Amino acid sequence: MSGESLRDCFLDSSLIHGDKKAISFLRRGVVETELSYRELDQDSSRMANALLEMGVGKGDRVILYLPKSLGSIMVHLALQKIGAIAVPLNPGFKRSEMDYLCEDTEAKLVVAGPEQEAIIREIDPRLTAVVIHTERAYQDLDFFRSASDTVPPVGIEPEDVGLIIYTSGTTGKPKGALLTHRNLVHDARNIINIWEITESDVLCHALPLFHVHGLCFALHTALMAGSHVLLLDSFSPEEVIEVLAKREGEYACTVFMGVPAMYSKLVDSLGEKGLDFKHIRLWASGSAPLLVKDFERVERVFGKEPVEREGMSETGMNFSNPLKGVRKPGSIGLPLPELQVRIVDPETFLDVVPGQTGEIWIKGPAVTPGYWRKPDETAKAFEKGWFRTGDLGRVDEDGYYYLTDRLKHIIISGGENISPKEVETIINQVEGVVESSVVGVPDEKWGEKVAAAVVTTPGTQVNAEEIQRFCREHLHNWKCPKEIVFRKELPKNRMGKVLKEEIKEFFKH
Repeated sequence: MSGESLRDCFLDSSLIHGDKKAISFLRRGVVETELSYRELDQDSSRMANALLEMGVGKGDRVILYLPKSLGSIMVHLALQKIGAIAVPLNPGFKRSEMDYLCEDTEAKLVVAGPEQEAIIREIDPRLTAVVIHTERAYQDLDFFRSASDTVPPVGIEPEDVGLIIYTSGTTGKPKGALLTHRNLVHDARNIINIWEITESDVLCHALPLFHVHGLCFALHTALMAGSHVLLLDSFSPEEVIEVLAKREGEYACTVFMGVPAMYSKLVDSLGEKGLDFKHIRLWASGSAPLLVKDFERVERVFGKEPVEREGMSETGMNFSNPLKGVRKPGSIGLPLPELQVRIVDPETFLDVVPGQTGEIWIKGPAVTPGYWRKPDETAKAFEKGWFRTGDLGRVDEDGYYYLTDRLKHIIISGGENISPKEVETIINQVEGVVESSVVGVPDEKWGEKVAAAVVTTPGTQVNAEEIQRFCREHLHNWKCPKEIVFRKELPKNRMGKVLKEEIKEFFKH
């Protein structure tokens, strides 16, 4: 791979792999459309030229606000060919969310699905929108077919921005993390190397495309490596299991990337079926912490230890347990090549001793240059060239890293700092508890008090007193939850991250 831009890397793939299958799109579990690497290149060039004819140019922001589809991928690849900036957004966003994002990006164009277009029209009828009917088969889309399939002659530099990913902050408005071609290419090559992704791999892709996990770690990586992508229109446990269970032929998967919530649903859906998944060489998990008990469940059901890793919208993938070597449950693994890591005291900015907890700071070629039009936020995120992740963590004697909490989630009760994750780890050990989320809620006496939302296995008789008693046996009293609520499920985003601000609402009386 010689290219230093995404466009060059994908062009290399089309030249090397030609008629080899690049993507098979499955709608409701059935293959609907298949494209070779050559067809992917030709169609993305047609789309690129069609976008140029619409007035989209280098540096323009284009919002992708449509369901997961081949059409959305084609627009994304086309934007990389003309030096424009893709802004993928959750197609489930409501008007109030889109209002801000359309204004913040000053988008030249919005590519929307039919339902999403109605919201765009409500926001501002003057916004230029192209509708892609994702409910139709890709081969029936024709608005770009008459354009030239010649690669547009646009100069693209490694430092040019190719992608803006909006991060869901717990406070304030979302921030748009800028990702340059250098960032994106380095990130994909790192993953290809550490996970040994090759043209013989078949990836089961059941992730959304509006997040770095599904778009960068999965799709970019597979297409740069010449792999075959089985692109599922959405995540359905039954459909994913049916795809993963195929053991022979061109649709036999070798790689699956998921989030912990997906793995839980797959394991629950499988029940006692006892299918054989030996043909799958890599089960990767990220975007949210994988509980130790879930690590063990995945290993038991699928026959291999999952590879847990960590990444951020702003930085690409930072850490991964090794493909070959010891995988430690509960650890995010080892730093990826060319990543520098420090663990510092968040108040003094001095490095802590190994084994001690501090804020993780990183530096490397995949780290964002900053946030879109937010110079103050950018300045706060960096300290003398080091990116402040906001994650608290530690490193063990073998060099494996562990996340202990988010700095902003720390509870301060009576002047003592309490890690919600530490308390959650204890609560999750109570028999009958599926998962928990611990937050700090206002308290007149202590400033904040510890509160927990708990999900239990249906039919179990776990009560608050039992959980509090168990916590007192394992934690200082001031760390134990003073208030506990039980819920059928915890509120989470599409990537399986628990929404802590919504948890806090449970305790407003």
